[in-house]
Amino acid sequence: MKPAGGALYAAVGGVSTALVATRVLYPSLWQDLRYLWISNRASKQVAKYLSVEPPITIVDRFLHQVQLQPDKPFLLFEDEVYTYKDMDVMSNKVVNFFRGEGYRCGDTVAMLIYNEPAFIWTFLGLAKLGVKMAFLNTNLRTKSLLHCFNVSEAKALIVGQGVGLLEATLEILPHLQEQGVSIWMQGNANPPEGILSLYEKIETSSARPIPFKLRSSVSGNDALAYINTSGTTGLPKAAIYSYEKATKASFMFTFAGIRSSDVVYVVTPLYHSSAFGVGLTTVIEHGATIALARKFSASHYWDDCRKHNVTLLLYIGEMLRYLCVQPKRSNDRDHKVRAALGNGLAADVWKEFQDRFGIGQIVEFYGATESNIRLMNITGKRGSVGMVSPLIQNTTPCPLYFLKVDLATGQPIRDNNGFCIKVQTGEPGLLICPISKAVPFQGYKGDKELTEKKVLRDVFKKGDMYFDTGDLMKVDKDFHVYFVDRLGDTFRWKSENVATTEVAQVLHDMQGVDEVNVYGVKVPGSDGRAGMAAIVVSKDSRADLSGWYAHISSRLPSYARPLFLRLTSEISVTRTMKQQKMQLVKEGFDPTQVSDPLYFRDDDQKTYVPLDLDLYRRIALGKAKL
Repeated sequence: MKPAGGALYAAVGGVSTALVATRVLYPSLWQDLRYLWISNRASKQVAKYLSVEPPITIVDRFLHQVQLQPDKPFLLFEDEVYTYKDMDVMSNKVVNFFRGEGYRCGDTVAMLIYNEPAFIWTFLGLAKLGVKMAFLNTNLRTKSLLHCFNVSEAKALIVGQGVGLLEATLEILPHLQEQGVSIWMQGNANPPEGILSLYEKIETSSARPIPFKLRSSVSGNDALAYINTSGTTGLPKAAIYSYEKATKASFMFTFAGIRSSDVVYVVTPLYHSSAFGVGLTTVIEHGATIALARKFSASHYWDDCRKHNVTLLLYIGEMLRYLCVQPKRSNDRDHKVRAALGNGLAADVWKEFQDRFGIGQIVEFYGATESNIRLMNITGKRGSVGMVSPLIQNTTPCPLYFLKVDLATGQPIRDNNGFCIKVQTGEPGLLICPISKAVPFQGYKGDKELTEKKVLRDVFKKGDMYFDTGDLMKVDKDFHVYFVDRLGDTFRWKSENVATTEVAQVLHDMQGVDEVNVYGVKVPGSDGRAGMAAIVVSKDSRADLSGWYAHISSRLPSYARPLFLRLTSEISVTRTMKQQKMQLVKEGFDPTQVSDPLYFRDDDQKTYVPLDLDLYRRIALGKAKL
């Protein structure tokens, strides 16, 4: 018996030793295995859908759910409830009407619709026929709106309910009429001359299903929709959002453990890939329920969550920060939300949001509408967007690389052989991913040069191709990946690189600060750009300029400390909660261009002092100490 017992003890001891060694040598092994298990399950399902001819699309998945659970709530909108069957009937009315008008698989129709049920049933109806859709940003006007419509080559425009949408349409109506475009308006209001009423046509249209063969020629690479970028730098670009991309996006919430019983709250615009791809398609794939808001409201957010029994949140950009700056309530934790998934969550908000509202799990991801990259943080590491451990890197079809880059030109730095150089651990670098059949990059509709600008060639060897994210990222010693800055936002001052995101995180910690937007401005006679910050001061607080100076000096090197401050009542953001910098950069620190209070960093007085016209002139003439 002794030998057997000894062998058992030896075996147990060996296993224990192995476990200890694993924790020391590969501490993230179990996290990596969990990620790969979830990812592989999703990938197998995606491959199954796309491997058949024709592929199983998001439309097919919706029809499957209609058969499986016709009476289950699919959409909760304000006081309205739509079942899967309700949405099927309405989308059938849409598709039968447009089919009768002569629209066929492969045609394109543009949609200018706010968040409302009609957006979803219009999308489903057109998709049932294989019609491509151009989702137009409802904030666009005149030149930008017409540009997005023209790029899509749409045959018709569907205008949703709302005075703002009608006004935007009327501004470009003459141009649309010159092109012979059919313009249809939703809702029961009488449309003006030149615009047709869609409401009465849909009301009297047949609700019968259409034959599957009418969309049977669709392939996974075909465009399901054109989704326009935010347009924070120039005119928007129409990213090609394929059926394959929509199918992959529909599994994003598996990393948050989505179930068919879940209610997913979506408050960002459906014309954006986050709300549409990660939100709507996920709900369809898993047979869950979507609670849709017209727009984001920080003051009503949790009331809506309680009203609709929301269990999963989809966030983006600065959204969670706005929730945190709301006055605290006794019922902040009175909800059923167990997890939040999204991208753009700042590290300084992460803990506060979880602690205050009692959210057990936050899944931060990284991606873009047009990109072939996906990073997921399932470990809960605050501030990180995902992992690039050796195991993940060697098993993914899209290994990620981080390159040395020249911030002045935005181009990768190349060695004597003409190839790119990888950065060291902890050093910011340009994130890229190889382009292949497994991870394609379809680019943008229209000007091919726009697509080519996002492709890096001859990176590590002649002939290779990589997708250029335009984002600076860094990796720590434990392989966690952190977003640093957009390449155009990072600037040089005093021969040093300044990342606006990192500076903003420091300024957010200052007393009395609600919101910050950091950017670089040109100073006459100086190289590079000096740091400037637009700050929204908290209500019932005042700017503690000396205290802020001390805080900034203790946390940032001299070259990264903002030279100028601008106190403002609000900071402009896109509908997808991304801060806008272009106008701020253009106005700079010129008191004749800026009505907000301006301040200049005075290192002699160790505070920020008012920047009046006299001081501005001294700075412009090079007579002030910078």
